[in-house]
Amino acid sequence: MARQLPYLSIEAVDKTFARGGAGNNVLRDVSLSIDKGEYVSIIGHSGCGKSTLLNIIAGLTPATTGAVLLEDREVNAPGPERAVVFQNHSLLPWLTVYDNVRLAVDKVFAARKSRGERHDWTLHVLELVHMAHARDRRPAEISGGMKQRVGIARALAMEPKILLLDEPFGALDALTRAHLQDQVMQIHAALGNTMIMITHDVDEAVLLSDRIVMMTNGPSATIGEILAVPLARPRRRLELVADPAYIRAREAVLKFLYERHAFIDAA
Repeated sequence: MARQLPYLSIEAVDKTFARGGAGNNVLRDVSLSIDKGEYVSIIGHSGCGKSTLLNIIAGLTPATTGAVLLEDREVNAPGPERAVVFQNHSLLPWLTVYDNVRLAVDKVFAARKSRGERHDWTLHVLELVHMAHARDRRPAEISGGMKQRVGIARALAMEPKILLLDEPFGALDALTRAHLQDQVMQIHAALGNTMIMITHDVDEAVLLSDRIVMMTNGPSATIGEILAVPLARPRRRLELVADPAYIRAREAVLKFLYERHAFIDAA
């Protein structure tokens, strides 16, 4: 029986940045397989190379050694099948909400969808993030949470195989953050996208993820532990507060991070 290949495979990735003749090794021997439709969070202290790893998966930064394979094809450049949502939404301020998303739609689907189909698809993804009502507003006229929803819509508009989230809720207040987390769970359930998220927030990682990848401290960071989160979906945050599986997962991540943090203090 033929072995089934992983959907996304990170294989022995190292990353060293050269500065002034010296090398700064950020990542060392990072290997990870991710299934189609899986939600994976990557967590760790600042400087552990989380964003560097995400950029390598996105094709924005080349690995020094090792490889990233998506459906057994090597990732070596950016592509619409791997859409990135950054902490800073990066919307174009002179364009409306609709036009910011339509820009991505036209870029990816100009040869495959008619003008009318591209219009309908733009409205559809805005409705997915509950932003169709603000389609004619410009970024200066909407809140930070609404801007981030538009950023997510723009990424989804490309119909990516993998959605890469780099601390997408980090700059938001607690209530807005909670609402967006709930929306991302709804989108994941509806579309079945593979999602990889960078976060510093333990509760966020446990709430959203199927697995949590915990990185060791940098330099030369690598995967320290991988925790499966055995919580059924859909997940409701208020019900999870007292759930024993949720509590155990949260404690396991905190224990890992606290022990690594203690190591830094002692060094």
